[in-house]
Amino acid sequence: MRVDELHLGKPGEAEALVTKARTLTYGALEAEIAAVSTALASRGLRPGDRACVWAPKTCETVIALMAIMRAGAIAVPINPALKAAQAEHIIADSGATFLLGNRARLSSVEVAAGVPPLTLAFEDHWPALVEVDADVGEARTPDDLAMILYTSGSTGRPKGVMLTHRNLCLGAESVAAYLGTDASDRILGVLPISFDYGLNQVLTAFRQGGTIILLDYLLPKDVVKWVQAHRITQLPGIPPLWMQLDEQDWTGAGDTLRTLTNTGGHMPERLTRAFTARFPRARIFLMYGLTEAFRSAYLAPELALRKPNSIGTAIPNAELFILREDGTECAPDEPGELVHCGPLVSRGYWQDTERTALRFRPAPAFSRYGGLAVWSGDRMRRGEDGLLYFEARADDMIKTSGNRVSPGELEEAAQATGMISEAAAFGVADERLGQGILLFLVAGAGAQEAVFRKALAAALPGFMQPQHIVWKEALPRSPNGKIDRTALREEAAKYA
Repeated sequence: MRVDELHLGKPGEAEALVTKARTLTYGALEAEIAAVSTALASRGLRPGDRACVWAPKTCETVIALMAIMRAGAIAVPINPALKAAQAEHIIADSGATFLLGNRARLSSVEVAAGVPPLTLAFEDHWPALVEVDADVGEARTPDDLAMILYTSGSTGRPKGVMLTHRNLCLGAESVAAYLGTDASDRILGVLPISFDYGLNQVLTAFRQGGTIILLDYLLPKDVVKWVQAHRITQLPGIPPLWMQLDEQDWTGAGDTLRTLTNTGGHMPERLTRAFTARFPRARIFLMYGLTEAFRSAYLAPELALRKPNSIGTAIPNAELFILREDGTECAPDEPGELVHCGPLVSRGYWQDTERTALRFRPAPAFSRYGGLAVWSGDRMRRGEDGLLYFEARADDMIKTSGNRVSPGELEEAAQATGMISEAAAFGVADERLGQGILLFLVAGAGAQEAVFRKALAAALPGFMQPQHIVWKEALPRSPNGKIDRTALREEAAKYA
């Protein structure tokens, strides 16, 4: 099945998609997807073309992504929290020929030399797009590319993870299976659609005939209000959001909740206990995932309080191994690298064969799936109880507020201010954020922290702003002259 067909066959009058501005039934959703897909094709969007969508969570954003895929093209959602320079990188790297979104964002980007994308602002073009007489969508196979999700690596700029129609459809099927999502569910989408799990909530709702309610919230109390006003049954979140929600007044709200899901970092045990007590009828699912393979593991609700430090077992359509460096399987309680096999594994990184070859390799001979597997870079162990336990992240990736942040991108942005001669970024333990960002900096002439922070705020989104800045006369060096990141990591631990 194609991902743009997940909603087909649902009762036309059933509520499908809700935002602050609009509510769409399944019938209205299908009509707009079909019309916009035909309109984009008539304007030159061809099978295999990339089309970026940079906008807040609106009905138009969802429809545009689905319509792009129906036209046989490859959808590229851009996180609305990103700044123009980061969006420009994604547009250029993907080679997008179309750029859709809200007017304010689109007017802020300057596309590099080459083939510039056709830019369509929702405010200006949407009425014309939805009035087109719909034609039959482009025929595609489940293994055709459907989407590129950009995610940060431990070095350099974000890289695009290539997802097929099969990846996305099976991801929706898998999550629906272990969460028990059905047509009666009303899911509150608070995570960005450019985030793999935020996207999956939309697709899972459509697959099961449920309702997805999208919210770009300003304050955590807005989430509480929407849970109550929209009779939400399924609430996903990341640890920083759960911490904020724990501090809210839930009086009269939350009685409809029956499923809570956490991803994007470890859920502190105290929060699991707090929400279990607050919503005794709701099941809590603690999850672990990779953008390169969508989701990997989940902890069953009945184990959430008994095994709070575990990430559980493999989700449906996934096979997980803990391997030694020589490729053999680790013994119980022996740490090794988590390797994910099965049809959820993506195609690798867009136009980056070198990094793809490092992470994506043939599955071990003992895998029942075979094919391609992804080496996570995360060290884990499988306990005597059969559950998986996280040990450490093998790379220097910073996981903050549910976002993966590249130290290299932070260091590049710091030096781009013109005030810094050297920079080194690290993640440090933070109860609210999962990890906070610490920058070791060597100042250039006339550098002032307030001015530097202001410049960084203009260049990077809020979740990439440092919680700690440490000024140094010089950064330590290893014998080969490189920055001694081991020594700095030990110093950074003091700020946890």
